[in-house]
Amino acid sequence: MTTIRLDYGREGLNIEVPERNLIKVLRIRPAEPLSDPERAVEESLVDPIGCEPLAELARGKRTACIAVCDITRPVPNRLVLPPLLRALDEAGIARENILLLIATGLHRPNEGDELLEMLGPEIAENYRVENHVARDEASHVELGVTDAGTPICVDRRFVEADLHIVTGFIEPHLMAGFSGGRKLICPGLASVKTVKVFHGPALMDHANAREGCIEGNPVHAEALAAARMARVDFAVDVALDEARRMVGVFSGELEASHRAGVDFVRDTVGDETPRPADVVITTCAGHPLDATFYQAVKGATAALPAVKEGGTIILAAECREGLGGEEFCRLLRENGDINAFAKSLWDADFFFIDQWQYQKLSQAAAKADVVLVSDALPPDARPHVPIPLYETIDAALQEALNKHGPDAGIVTIPAGPNVLACSPR
Repeated sequence: MTTIRLDYGREGLNIEVPERNLIKVLRIRPAEPLSDPERAVEESLVDPIGCEPLAELARGKRTACIAVCDITRPVPNRLVLPPLLRALDEAGIARENILLLIATGLHRPNEGDELLEMLGPEIAENYRVENHVARDEASHVELGVTDAGTPICVDRRFVEADLHIVTGFIEPHLMAGFSGGRKLICPGLASVKTVKVFHGPALMDHANAREGCIEGNPVHAEALAAARMARVDFAVDVALDEARRMVGVFSGELEASHRAGVDFVRDTVGDETPRPADVVITTCAGHPLDATFYQAVKGATAALPAVKEGGTIILAAECREGLGGEEFCRLLRENGDINAFAKSLWDADFFFIDQWQYQKLSQAAAKADVVLVSDALPPDARPHVPIPLYETIDAALQEALNKHGPDAGIVTIPAGPNVLACSPR
Protein backbone atom coordinates (compact mmCIF):
# COMPACT_ATOMS: atom_id res chain seq x y z
CA MET A 1 0.00 0.00 0.00
CA THR A 2 1.09 3.57 -0.69
CA THR A 3 0.27 6.27 1.87
CA ILE A 4 -0.88 9.57 0.38
CA ARG A 5 -1.80 12.69 2.34
CA LEU A 6 -4.82 14.55 1.03
CA ASP A 7 -5.64 18.21 1.66
CA TYR A 8 -8.75 17.82 3.80
CA GLY A 9 -10.09 20.30 6.33
CA ARG A 10 -7.38 21.98 8.38
CA GLU A 11 -5.48 18.85 9.35
CA GLY A 12 -5.30 16.78 6.16
CA LEU A 13 -6.12 13.12 5.69
CA ASN A 14 -3.84 10.12 5.13
CA ILE A 15 -5.15 7.42 2.82
CA GLU A 16 -3.84 4.04 1.67
CA VAL A 17 -3.89 3.19 -2.04
CA PRO A 18 -2.86 -0.21 -3.46
CA GLU A 19 0.56 0.37 -4.99
CA ARG A 20 -0.11 -1.88 -7.96
CA ASN A 21 -3.18 0.18 -8.92
CA LEU A 22 -1.60 3.61 -8.52
CA ILE A 23 -0.92 5.28 -11.87
CA LYS A 24 0.28 8.64 -10.57
CA VAL A 25 -0.09 11.28 -7.86
CA LEU A 26 -0.71 14.61 -9.62
CA ARG A 27 0.97 17.51 -7.87
CA ILE A 28 2.00 21.12 -8.22
CA ARG A 29 5.60 21.30 -9.40
CA PRO A 30 7.97 22.56 -6.70
CA ALA A 31 8.65 26.27 -7.01
CA GLU A 32 11.07 28.32 -4.94
CA PRO A 33 9.15 30.21 -2.23
CA LEU A 34 9.86 33.91 -2.12
CA SER A 35 12.50 34.53 0.52
CA ASP A 36 10.88 37.82 1.59
CA PRO A 37 7.32 37.83 0.20
CA GLU A 38 6.30 41.15 1.74
CA ARG A 39 9.32 42.83 0.19
CA ALA A 40 8.51 41.17 -3.14
CA VAL A 41 5.03 42.71 -3.01
CA GLU A 42 6.55 46.08 -2.15
CA GLU A 43 8.92 45.90 -5.11
CA SER A 44 6.10 44.87 -7.45
CA LEU A 45 4.22 48.05 -6.55
CA VAL A 46 7.23 50.14 -7.52
CA ASP A 47 7.97 48.23 -10.74
CA PRO A 48 4.58 46.92 -11.89
CA ILE A 49 3.58 45.17 -15.11
CA GLY A 50 2.09 47.38 -17.78
CA CYS A 51 1.43 50.59 -15.85
CA GLU A 52 2.87 53.29 -13.65
CA PRO A 53 3.94 52.54 -10.05
CA LEU A 54 1.07 52.44 -7.59
CA ALA A 55 2.34 55.56 -5.82
CA GLU A 56 2.06 57.51 -9.09
CA LEU A 57 -1.46 56.25 -9.74
CA ALA A 58 -2.48 57.13 -6.17
CA ARG A 59 -1.00 60.62 -6.12
CA GLY A 60 -3.72 63.26 -5.96
CA LYS A 61 -6.45 60.73 -5.17
CA ARG A 62 -8.53 61.26 -2.04
CA THR A 63 -10.24 57.86 -1.65
CA ALA A 64 -9.32 54.26 -2.46
CA CYS A 65 -11.21 50.98 -2.49
CA ILE A 66 -9.35 47.67 -2.33
CA ALA A 67 -11.29 44.55 -3.28
CA VAL A 68 -10.13 41.50 -1.30
CA CYS A 69 -11.19 37.86 -1.56
CA ASP A 70 -13.51 36.36 1.03
CA ILE A 71 -12.75 33.62 3.56
CA THR A 72 -13.08 30.83 0.97
CA ARG A 73 -9.83 31.90 -0.71
CA PRO A 74 -6.47 31.43 1.07
CA VAL A 75 -5.00 34.75 -0.05
CA PRO A 76 -2.02 35.72 2.16
CA ASN A 77 -3.48 39.15 2.94
CA ARG A 78 -1.17 39.67 5.90
CA LEU A 79 1.73 39.75 3.43
CA VAL A 80 0.02 41.44 0.50
CA LEU A 81 -1.92 44.26 2.13
CA PRO A 82 0.65 45.98 4.41
CA PRO A 83 2.96 47.12 1.55
CA LEU A 84 -0.06 48.20 -0.47
CA LEU A 85 -1.54 50.19 2.39
CA ARG A 86 1.84 51.81 3.10
CA ALA A 87 2.07 52.89 -0.54
CA LEU A 88 -1.34 54.55 -0.34
CA ASP A 89 -0.39 56.27 2.90
CA GLU A 90 2.82 57.59 1.39
CA ALA A 91 0.86 58.84 -1.62
CA GLY A 92 -1.31 60.92 0.71
CA ILE A 93 -4.51 58.88 0.95
CA ALA A 94 -5.69 59.02 4.56
CA ARG A 95 -6.41 55.75 6.35
CA GLU A 96 -10.02 56.72 6.97
CA ASN A 97 -10.50 57.16 3.21
CA ILE A 98 -9.39 53.61 2.38
CA LEU A 99 -12.02 50.87 2.22
CA LEU A 100 -11.22 47.16 2.18
CA LEU A 101 -14.25 45.71 0.41
CA ILE A 102 -14.69 41.94 0.69
CA ALA A 103 -15.64 40.56 -2.72
CA THR A 104 -18.13 38.01 -1.45
CA GLY A 105 -19.93 37.51 -4.75
CA LEU A 106 -23.04 35.63 -3.61
CA HIS A 107 -21.31 34.11 -0.58
CA ARG A 108 -22.22 35.01 2.99
CA PRO A 109 -20.51 37.99 4.68
CA ASN A 110 -17.27 37.59 6.63
CA GLU A 111 -17.25 39.09 10.11
CA GLY A 112 -15.67 38.93 13.56
CA ASP A 113 -12.96 36.31 13.99
CA GLU A 114 -13.04 35.54 10.27
CA LEU A 115 -11.80 39.05 9.53
CA LEU A 116 -8.99 38.60 12.03
CA GLU A 117 -8.04 35.34 10.31
CA MET A 118 -8.26 36.82 6.82
CA LEU A 119 -6.57 40.16 7.37
CA GLY A 120 -4.72 39.97 10.67
CA PRO A 121 -5.67 42.07 13.73
CA GLU A 122 -3.58 45.09 12.75
CA ILE A 123 -5.53 45.63 9.53
CA ALA A 124 -8.93 44.31 10.64
CA GLU A 125 -9.00 46.59 13.68
CA ASN A 126 -7.53 49.74 12.13
CA TYR A 127 -9.07 49.96 8.67
CA ARG A 128 -12.59 50.17 7.39
CA VAL A 129 -13.62 46.67 6.26
CA GLU A 130 -17.03 46.02 4.71
CA ASN A 131 -18.77 43.20 2.85
CA HIS A 132 -20.22 43.32 -0.63
CA VAL A 133 -23.96 42.48 -0.62
CA ALA A 134 -24.98 41.22 -4.05
CA ARG A 135 -28.69 41.04 -3.23
CA ASP A 136 -28.94 44.76 -2.43
CA GLU A 137 -29.44 46.05 -5.96
CA ALA A 138 -29.61 49.66 -4.75
CA SER A 139 -26.00 49.46 -3.53
CA HIS A 140 -24.75 48.90 -7.10
CA VAL A 141 -24.13 51.14 -10.07
CA GLU A 142 -25.26 50.13 -13.56
CA LEU A 143 -22.25 50.50 -15.85
CA GLY A 144 -23.75 49.26 -19.10
CA VAL A 145 -24.08 46.01 -21.01
CA THR A 146 -21.28 43.90 -22.45
CA ASP A 147 -21.17 43.01 -26.14
CA ALA A 148 -22.39 39.53 -25.14
CA GLY A 149 -25.42 41.00 -23.36
CA THR A 150 -24.46 40.84 -19.67
CA PRO A 151 -25.75 43.84 -17.66
CA ILE A 152 -22.88 45.02 -15.46
CA CYS A 153 -23.89 46.32 -12.02
CA VAL A 154 -20.98 46.80 -9.59
CA ASP A 155 -20.80 47.75 -5.92
CA ARG A 156 -21.20 51.51 -5.64
CA ARG A 157 -18.47 51.78 -2.99
CA PHE A 158 -15.89 50.47 -5.45
CA VAL A 159 -17.09 52.43 -8.46
CA GLU A 160 -17.29 55.76 -6.64
CA ALA A 161 -13.82 55.58 -5.08
CA ASP A 162 -11.09 57.62 -6.73
CA LEU A 163 -8.67 54.67 -6.92
CA HIS A 164 -9.74 51.10 -7.67
CA ILE A 165 -7.52 48.17 -6.65
CA VAL A 166 -8.13 44.40 -6.74
CA THR A 167 -6.12 41.75 -4.90
CA GLY A 168 -6.21 37.97 -5.05
CA PHE A 169 -4.39 34.84 -6.09
CA ILE A 170 -4.24 32.82 -9.26
CA GLU A 171 -5.16 29.14 -9.47
CA PRO A 172 -7.09 27.00 -11.96
CA HIS A 173 -10.81 27.83 -11.91
CA LEU A 174 -13.65 25.54 -12.98
CA MET A 175 -15.41 28.20 -15.08
CA ALA A 176 -13.09 31.11 -15.75
CA GLY A 177 -9.93 29.15 -16.55
CA PHE A 178 -7.94 30.79 -13.77
CA SER A 179 -8.97 32.81 -10.72
CA GLY A 180 -7.66 36.23 -9.77
CA GLY A 181 -7.69 39.68 -11.36
CA ARG A 182 -10.96 40.38 -13.12
CA LYS A 183 -12.96 37.90 -11.00
CA LEU A 184 -12.75 40.24 -8.01
CA ILE A 185 -15.22 42.46 -9.87
CA CYS A 186 -17.42 39.87 -11.53
CA PRO A 187 -18.73 37.97 -9.71
CA GLY A 188 -16.92 39.33 -6.60
CA LEU A 189 -18.51 42.79 -6.48
CA ALA A 190 -21.38 42.26 -8.93
CA SER A 191 -25.11 42.28 -8.21
CA VAL A 192 -27.45 39.32 -8.54
CA LYS A 193 -28.75 40.87 -11.76
CA THR A 194 -25.27 40.58 -13.26
CA VAL A 195 -24.38 37.17 -11.85
CA LYS A 196 -27.64 35.65 -13.05
CA VAL A 197 -26.55 36.26 -16.66
CA PHE A 198 -22.80 35.87 -16.10
CA HIS A 199 -23.34 32.38 -14.66
CA GLY A 200 -26.20 31.46 -16.99
CA PRO A 201 -26.43 27.90 -18.38
CA ALA A 202 -25.22 28.83 -21.87
CA LEU A 203 -21.91 30.28 -20.65
CA MET A 204 -21.42 27.45 -18.16
CA ASP A 205 -22.05 24.89 -20.90
CA HIS A 206 -19.42 26.33 -23.25
CA ALA A 207 -16.61 23.88 -23.99
CA ASN A 208 -13.96 26.47 -23.04
CA ALA A 209 -15.54 27.42 -19.68
CA ARG A 210 -13.21 25.11 -17.79
CA GLU A 211 -10.01 24.90 -15.77
CA GLY A 212 -6.86 26.17 -17.43
CA CYS A 213 -8.56 27.72 -20.46
CA ILE A 214 -8.45 31.49 -21.04
CA GLU A 215 -8.49 31.77 -24.83
CA GLY A 216 -12.02 31.57 -26.16
CA ASN A 217 -13.48 31.25 -22.67
CA PRO A 218 -16.68 33.37 -22.54
CA VAL A 219 -16.68 33.46 -18.73
CA HIS A 220 -13.19 34.96 -18.73
CA ALA A 221 -14.20 37.42 -21.46
CA GLU A 222 -17.29 38.62 -19.61
CA ALA A 223 -15.42 39.01 -16.31
CA LEU A 224 -12.70 41.00 -18.06
CA ALA A 225 -15.27 43.23 -19.74
CA ALA A 226 -16.93 43.90 -16.37
CA ALA A 227 -13.60 44.78 -14.74
CA ARG A 228 -12.79 47.21 -17.52
CA MET A 229 -16.17 48.87 -17.12
CA ALA A 230 -15.55 49.19 -13.38
CA ARG A 231 -12.20 50.86 -14.21
CA VAL A 232 -9.78 48.75 -12.20
CA ASP A 233 -6.66 50.87 -11.85
CA PHE A 234 -4.29 48.36 -10.29
CA ALA A 235 -4.20 44.64 -9.53
CA VAL A 236 -2.09 42.56 -7.15
CA ASP A 237 -2.22 38.79 -7.61
CA VAL A 238 -0.01 36.14 -6.06
CA ALA A 239 0.81 32.51 -6.81
CA LEU A 240 1.05 29.90 -4.04
CA ASP A 241 2.65 26.48 -3.72
CA GLU A 242 1.08 23.38 -2.14
CA ALA A 243 2.10 24.63 1.31
CA ARG A 244 0.43 27.97 0.47
CA ARG A 245 3.72 29.83 0.47
CA MET A 246 4.04 32.71 -1.96
CA VAL A 247 6.05 31.75 -5.03
CA GLY A 248 5.18 34.71 -7.25
CA VAL A 249 3.62 38.16 -7.19
CA PHE A 250 2.14 39.92 -10.20
CA SER A 251 1.13 43.56 -9.84
CA GLY A 252 0.13 46.21 -12.32
CA GLU A 253 -2.35 46.78 -15.12
CA LEU A 254 -5.27 44.38 -14.73
CA GLU A 255 -4.99 42.30 -17.90
CA ALA A 256 -1.21 42.36 -18.34
CA SER A 257 -0.42 41.43 -14.73
CA HIS A 258 -3.05 38.68 -14.70
CA ARG A 259 -1.74 37.24 -17.95
CA ALA A 260 1.80 37.16 -16.52
CA GLY A 261 0.50 35.40 -13.43
CA VAL A 262 -1.49 32.88 -15.46
CA ASP A 263 1.58 32.03 -17.56
CA PHE A 264 3.60 31.45 -14.40
CA VAL A 265 0.90 29.41 -12.66
CA ARG A 266 0.19 27.28 -15.72
CA ASP A 267 3.84 26.23 -15.76
CA THR A 268 3.83 25.24 -12.10
CA VAL A 269 0.43 23.66 -11.46
CA GLY A 270 0.02 21.48 -14.54
CA ASP A 271 0.62 17.73 -14.17
CA GLU A 272 -0.20 14.99 -16.67
CA THR A 273 -1.42 11.50 -16.05
CA PRO A 274 0.15 8.83 -18.32
CA ARG A 275 -3.34 7.55 -19.08
CA PRO A 276 -6.88 8.27 -17.93
CA ALA A 277 -7.73 6.44 -14.72
CA ASP A 278 -10.66 4.25 -13.76
CA VAL A 279 -10.67 5.99 -10.38
CA VAL A 280 -9.54 9.50 -9.44
CA ILE A 281 -9.28 10.45 -5.76
CA THR A 282 -9.40 14.22 -5.47
CA THR A 283 -10.08 16.95 -2.90
CA CYS A 284 -11.16 20.57 -2.73
CA ALA A 285 -7.72 21.62 -1.45
CA GLY A 286 -8.69 21.53 2.22
CA HIS A 287 -9.62 24.49 4.41
CA PRO A 288 -11.01 27.02 3.69
CA LEU A 289 -12.26 25.88 0.29
CA ASP A 290 -13.72 22.55 1.40
CA ALA A 291 -15.87 24.06 4.15
CA THR A 292 -19.01 23.60 2.03
CA PHE A 293 -20.25 21.18 -0.60
CA TYR A 294 -20.86 24.15 -2.91
CA GLN A 295 -17.15 24.93 -3.07
CA ALA A 296 -16.18 21.25 -3.04
CA VAL A 297 -17.63 20.83 -6.54
CA LYS A 298 -14.38 22.39 -7.80
CA GLY A 299 -12.50 19.28 -6.76
CA ALA A 300 -14.73 17.08 -8.92
CA THR A 301 -14.45 19.18 -12.08
CA ALA A 302 -10.68 19.45 -11.60
CA ALA A 303 -10.46 15.65 -11.88
CA LEU A 304 -12.26 15.38 -15.22
CA PRO A 305 -9.18 15.39 -17.50
CA ALA A 306 -7.68 12.51 -15.50
CA VAL A 307 -10.67 10.13 -15.42
CA LYS A 308 -11.98 7.71 -18.06
CA GLU A 309 -15.46 7.97 -19.50
CA GLY A 310 -17.58 5.93 -17.12
CA GLY A 311 -14.94 6.06 -14.38
CA THR A 312 -15.31 7.13 -10.77
CA ILE A 313 -14.32 10.39 -9.08
CA ILE A 314 -13.96 10.14 -5.30
CA LEU A 315 -14.13 13.65 -3.84
CA ALA A 316 -12.84 14.05 -0.28
CA ALA A 317 -14.11 17.31 1.25
CA GLU A 318 -14.81 18.05 4.89
CA CYS A 319 -17.95 20.19 4.26
CA ARG A 320 -18.04 21.13 7.94
CA GLU A 321 -20.31 24.11 7.23
CA GLY A 322 -22.80 22.03 5.26
CA LEU A 323 -24.02 22.32 1.70
CA GLY A 324 -23.52 26.05 1.19
CA GLY A 325 -25.72 29.13 1.13
CA GLU A 326 -29.48 28.93 1.63
CA GLU A 327 -30.20 29.26 -2.10
CA PHE A 328 -27.90 26.35 -2.91
CA CYS A 329 -29.48 24.28 -0.14
CA ARG A 330 -32.95 24.98 -1.51
CA LEU A 331 -31.79 24.13 -5.01
CA LEU A 332 -30.57 20.72 -3.85
CA ARG A 333 -33.64 20.06 -1.70
CA GLU A 334 -35.95 20.74 -4.63
CA ASN A 335 -33.79 19.20 -7.37
CA GLY A 336 -32.24 16.11 -5.84
CA ASP A 337 -32.14 14.17 -9.11
CA ILE A 338 -28.98 15.47 -10.79
CA ASN A 339 -29.96 14.21 -14.25
CA ALA A 340 -33.41 15.78 -14.12
CA PHE A 341 -31.83 19.04 -12.93
CA ALA A 342 -29.45 19.09 -15.91
CA LYS A 343 -32.48 18.98 -18.22
CA SER A 344 -34.51 21.54 -16.25
CA LEU A 345 -31.71 24.11 -16.57
CA TRP A 346 -32.76 24.86 -20.11
CA ASP A 347 -36.39 25.58 -19.25
CA ALA A 348 -37.12 29.28 -19.78
CA ASP A 349 -38.70 29.74 -16.34
CA PHE A 350 -36.11 27.74 -14.37
CA PHE A 351 -33.65 29.70 -12.21
CA PHE A 352 -32.03 29.26 -8.83
CA ILE A 353 -29.21 31.26 -7.30
CA ASP A 354 -26.09 29.05 -7.32
CA GLN A 355 -27.42 26.73 -10.04
CA TRP A 356 -24.15 27.18 -11.96
CA GLN A 357 -22.21 25.18 -9.40
CA TYR A 358 -24.72 22.34 -9.59
CA GLN A 359 -24.54 22.55 -13.38
CA LYS A 360 -20.76 22.02 -13.23
CA LEU A 361 -21.30 19.02 -10.94
CA SER A 362 -23.83 17.60 -13.38
CA GLN A 363 -21.27 17.95 -16.19
CA ALA A 364 -18.78 15.94 -14.15
CA ALA A 365 -21.43 13.35 -13.34
CA ALA A 366 -22.21 12.98 -17.05
CA LYS A 367 -18.67 11.68 -17.61
CA ALA A 368 -18.04 9.68 -14.45
CA ASP A 369 -19.65 8.53 -11.23
CA VAL A 370 -18.95 11.24 -8.64
CA VAL A 371 -19.08 10.35 -4.93
CA LEU A 372 -18.40 12.43 -1.84
CA VAL A 373 -16.34 11.40 1.18
CA SER A 374 -17.03 13.51 4.27
CA ASP A 375 -16.96 12.72 7.96
CA ALA A 376 -18.00 16.22 9.06
CA LEU A 377 -21.03 17.05 6.92
CA PRO A 378 -23.87 18.02 9.33
CA PRO A 379 -26.59 15.35 9.65
CA ASP A 380 -29.36 17.61 8.34
CA ALA A 381 -27.41 18.17 5.11
CA ARG A 382 -26.69 14.53 4.33
CA PRO A 383 -30.07 13.61 2.79
CA HIS A 384 -29.72 16.42 0.24
CA VAL A 385 -26.32 15.56 -1.23
CA PRO A 386 -27.19 14.61 -4.83
CA ILE A 387 -24.33 12.11 -5.19
CA PRO A 388 -23.42 9.00 -3.15
CA LEU A 389 -21.96 9.86 0.26
CA TYR A 390 -19.34 7.87 2.20
CA GLU A 391 -17.77 8.35 5.61
CA THR A 392 -14.33 7.06 4.58
CA ILE A 393 -12.08 6.89 1.53
CA ASP A 394 -11.64 3.14 2.15
CA ALA A 395 -15.37 2.50 1.73
CA ALA A 396 -15.64 4.63 -1.40
CA LEU A 397 -12.52 3.13 -2.94
CA GLN A 398 -13.64 -0.42 -2.27
CA GLU A 399 -16.94 0.27 -3.99
CA ALA A 400 -15.10 1.75 -6.98
CA LEU A 401 -12.78 -1.26 -7.21
CA ASN A 402 -15.78 -3.56 -7.05
CA LYS A 403 -17.14 -1.73 -10.08
CA HIS A 404 -13.97 -1.37 -12.14
CA GLY A 405 -12.19 -4.56 -11.12
CA PRO A 406 -9.08 -5.38 -9.07
CA ASP A 407 -6.75 -4.04 -11.78
CA ALA A 408 -8.42 -0.61 -11.93
CA GLY A 409 -5.99 2.27 -12.39
CA ILE A 410 -6.02 5.00 -9.75
CA VAL A 411 -4.87 8.62 -9.95
CA THR A 412 -4.83 10.86 -6.88
CA ILE A 413 -4.89 14.67 -6.79
CA PRO A 414 -4.19 15.60 -3.14
CA ALA A 415 -4.52 19.35 -3.74
CA GLY A 416 -7.60 19.01 -5.95
CA PRO A 417 -8.40 22.20 -7.92
CA ASN A 418 -5.01 23.72 -7.13
CA VAL A 419 -3.57 21.27 -9.67
CA LEU A 420 -4.28 21.58 -13.38
CA ALA A 421 -4.77 17.95 -14.34
CA CYS A 422 -3.86 17.12 -17.92
CA SER A 423 -4.73 14.09 -20.01
CA PRO A 424 -2.15 12.50 -22.34
CA ARG A 425 -1.38 14.62 -25.41
